Formats: sequence, C-alpha cells, structure tokens
Amino acid sequence: MRIGVLALQGAFREHKEAFGRIGVEACEVRLPEDLITCDGIVLPGGETTAQRKLAQEHGLWEALADFGRQGRPILGTCAGLILLAKRVDGAEGLSLNLLDVDVLRNAYGRQIFSFETSLPVQRTGTSFLNGAPFQAIFIRAPKISRVGPGVSVLFDLEGEPVAVRQENVVGLAFHPELTLDDRIHRYFLELVRKAGVKRKVA
Repeated sequence: MRIGVLALQGAFREHKEAFGRIGVEACEVRLPEDLITCDGIVLPGGETTAQRKLAQEHGLWEALADFGRQGRPILGTCAGLILLAKRVDGAEGLSLNLLDVDVLRNAYGRQIFSFETSLPVQRTGTSFLNGAPFQAIFIRAPKISRVGPGVSVLFDLEGEPVAVRQENVVGLAFHPELTLDDRIHRYFLELVRKAGVKRKVA
C-alpha cells in the first residue's frame, strides 16, 4: 500500500510525519508519474490558488481528477477540501469536482481567528474514533455551505459540517496532521486498504 501526499505547497511535511508515526512512509507527489504508483493521496492545507496553479503547470490537475474518478481514495484537508469541492465561493471550474459539496473559502475567519476545538462524535460512520472526541485545529478554514445527497457528514461544529465523505473521497475543514491524534490518518489507511481489495476483486 503506497500513500502519496501532494507536495507542491502547504502542509505536506506534516502529513508525511503523521503517517510516519503510524509506520507508513508516505511519498511526495509533484508530477503525474509520482501518482501512478499511489493507492491513495492526501491534498494538504495551504494556499488553494497556488496549489491549483502549480498542479496545472506540473500536469497534475487532470491526473488528480482521474485518480479520484477511478475510485482511488483521496483525503483533502482545509485547502485540500476546497480543491475537491464541486463549487467554491459559488463558482464552478475552480476545483476538481470530486466531492459534491459547496465551500466558502476562509469563512471561519483569517489566520488571526484560527482556533482549536473538540469535535464530539455524534454522526454515523465515525466508529474509527472509538467514541472519543477529536481535537480539531481550524486555520483560515473553509466552510461547507452545501452537502449533496450522496455525501455523509462525519463531524459537525455547532450544526455545520466540517468533515464529510463521499465514497472514496474525504474532505476536512480542519488540520488533523497538526495534532498527535492519528485516528483520521488510520481511518484513511483503512479506506485505501478496502479500495485496494475491491480493485483486486474487480
């Protein structure tokens, strides 16, 4: 099982370190050929416009879209969630359209308004957390303003979704890689493992 982390800009090193703490050596993805051998990929937090521009310049944009459409798991955190969404700030064409949600950039405020909070487990599909709350860090976080019918909400904050999943794609408004809680990264590994089994059966 090979996990990639988009390494064009943003918090890719922190994700690599998070996987390293659970015994997985994640590889850095900068070119389409880096993606070919990956079973799953993480799109990290950072600057959305810069990541999109660099991905397009490196020939990665369509490769990432194809990766998701093939059913291979993708985890997007903060800026990564924005890249996965169907619509961004009410407009289409700014993202990969792999996750049927609409997002508003920086809707929780600028960096000075970043915050940390405990997210209670109150949604189906979060048994991997063993019932314990997750300490989530929000930094210039996007807000999920609409959730499509095929999307499951994993966590919400005061009634607003902050973590969602649609089949092989998971999007988070917060940064699990900045904590020492590895449960979300383990959850993603399990998605990758199950997706690999399905491909072998098919």
